[in-house]
Amino acid sequence: MKRLLILLVFLFLSSVSQAAYILIPMDGTQKDHLKAYGIAYWVLKRDVEVNWLLNYRGGSFMVKDVKEIENECTIRGVSFEIIADAQSTAILTEISNPEINMESVKLEKAPKVAVYSPKTKMPWDDAVTLVLKYAEIPYDVIYDEEILQEKLPLYDWLHLHHEDFTGQYGRFWAGYHNATWYKEQQRGLEASAKALGYEKVSQMKLAVAKKIRDFTSGGGFLFAMCSAPDSYDIALSAEGLDICESMFDGDGTTPNYNSKLDYTKTFAFTNFVLSTNPNEYNKSNIDTYNVRKQKYGVTKENDLFTLFEFSAKWDIVPTMLCQNHEPIIKGFWGQTVGFNKTYIKPNVLILGENKAANEARYIHGEFGKGTFTFYSGHDPEDYEHRVEDPPTDLSLHPNSPGYRLILNNVLFPAAKKKKQKT
Repeated sequence: MKRLLILLVFLFLSSVSQAAYILIPMDGTQKDHLKAYGIAYWVLKRDVEVNWLLNYRGGSFMVKDVKEIENECTIRGVSFEIIADAQSTAILTEISNPEINMESVKLEKAPKVAVYSPKTKMPWDDAVTLVLKYAEIPYDVIYDEEILQEKLPLYDWLHLHHEDFTGQYGRFWAGYHNATWYKEQQRGLEASAKALGYEKVSQMKLAVAKKIRDFTSGGGFLFAMCSAPDSYDIALSAEGLDICESMFDGDGTTPNYNSKLDYTKTFAFTNFVLSTNPNEYNKSNIDTYNVRKQKYGVTKENDLFTLFEFSAKWDIVPTMLCQNHEPIIKGFWGQTVGFNKTYIKPNVLILGENKAANEARYIHGEFGKGTFTFYSGHDPEDYEHRVEDPPTDLSLHPNSPGYRLILNNVLFPAAKKKKQKT
């Protein structure tokens, strides 16, 4: 009987010491940071909770040990560690220490993702679709027709393709108006506007922008990159005005339209001035495109921006959005390369900035019941991506800090039901 009792105690202790959790580290030991987000999403799709360990080893993920999850990590090339229940408890205890800037957030449900993009665009035309495909996170492509047909409420999270919501076709007229792709784009958008009942592309894009505004105000999560953030706010501020010269819409503009902009309608930017020269690439002085190099001496070698460190226990959302294994991110150009801090509303959080150049690269705010995050630049791993350049091969950049910021935004709606501290 005594031997049997000893054996039972031994078996019990052995079972306690066995692995109980999978830890997916997101520090320098992770082989593929980008695909790790895909694993977290894959787990959530199977109705399994994921603990996002904010500021612990780069923002690691922890989930109950299931062989199927181990296998998926192995297949996708994602580094993971098997830890005992006692180890997971020790990690959570460490994180709960009020003296340590860490927090554990439960991710509960995979958000349904939509990308606002023309159906003719290839995934590599946009950094978000590129990284979603690489991370194996499913998404739907929707465009003007679907949005105007009230399809947005079907989704939790919306990304805006590098779109021009002002109806000026990205201000590419001076350099590309004779190019076949430019002519096809203009013809296609004009035909779409007519089919949907609008006289001009700018009118259709404004109607779409207002639907996106309502989606966000109602509790949606909006993410935008490149030219979408500033052109979106410009379109909202210019409602009722014609800011498009004749080469864009066939007629002239509203006289003195800069004095008639309504900044109360915008999400992030205020007091900006629009460019009245259609040959200029940038649409307004929100974009630092024309000043960062000439005025501030920004070059490829010194083009960097720094992520802010927020209080993980109190500022949970911005902390989630800034999770990374690198606090300093390499800069990169785009149709909108940076946001002039002078024109950012005071209630908008700056998540990442190039302080020396007075520009924000990554910002976040609330609108109604929802949130928006704007990220400037086109491709975090292609410094100066140009029209018709080949696609970025993300298998060469599996640990990209710049691309991680995009995927932080994809996952953070999963924690929506968590009661935030105030």
